[in-house]
Amino acid sequence: MNVLPICVTCGVQYAGPREDCPICEDERQYVGWDGQRWTSLEELAAAGHRTLIEEEGPDVIGVGTTPSTGIGQRALLVRTPGGNVLWDMVTHLDDDTIERIRELGGVDAIAISHPHYYGTMIDWAHAFDAPVYIHARDREWVARPDDSVVFWEGDTHTISDGVTLINAGVHFDGGQVMHWRDAPGSGGALMSGDILQVVKDRRWVGFMYSYPNLIPERPRTVRRALSLLEPYAFDRVYGAWWKHVVVADGSEAVRRSAERYLTFALDDDTPA
Repeated sequence: MNVLPICVTCGVQYAGPREDCPICEDERQYVGWDGQRWTSLEELAAAGHRTLIEEEGPDVIGVGTTPSTGIGQRALLVRTPGGNVLWDMVTHLDDDTIERIRELGGVDAIAISHPHYYGTMIDWAHAFDAPVYIHARDREWVARPDDSVVFWEGDTHTISDGVTLINAGVHFDGGQVMHWRDAPGSGGALMSGDILQVVKDRRWVGFMYSYPNLIPERPRTVRRALSLLEPYAFDRVYGAWWKHVVVADGSEAVRRSAERYLTFALDDDTPA
């Protein structure tokens, strides 16, 4: 059983013992109120954590953990004609999880929106012999370096036909979203994590530099993200949490959300 240290607060696994978690010490996260605490996959299994697998949309399967670990996000197994992509990541992984994912076709590639969701990505990569796509601007945050990590550069990167990573740059400089052109039953889908966070009113998304510490994202960054997304059509937007999904007119939801955000973020006499 894997005993590599995992930060209890963010759920990210490190390559070996250490006293600090740089991801949590950054202002976009926080050190737990009880101080820095560590666990491991072995301890999580002993504590009764198990994987929860449920449909989140057409050919999009949610993969979460109960009780939740770290920040509590769920991943998405996106079942495309070119292969299954695991979008984002959870911390818990055991033999039962691996078997259930294999029954769904396995994992051909992994892509993760930003460092708070790196979880046990290397264990998942090894279990399914899958590359992990991370934007090069977030290279410094990879807590367990491994040859399975593919660092890409630039604004976009194609994983397979119709599946594209886009460096929106919100939340983290390397923050990425994934566009699926041929998502069934819709005019495309966007997997956004919390780079563009689907909010409680699921007609809208939000943009934050730090969610727990309520630091708003820079307007120029939001403008850049909107410009990069403009060529891509999508009806659905899948956020980071269970059922946080924009189910229709997603492109318009992102556009009007950005306009609303910029209206509030800027002075009244400053053009959006």
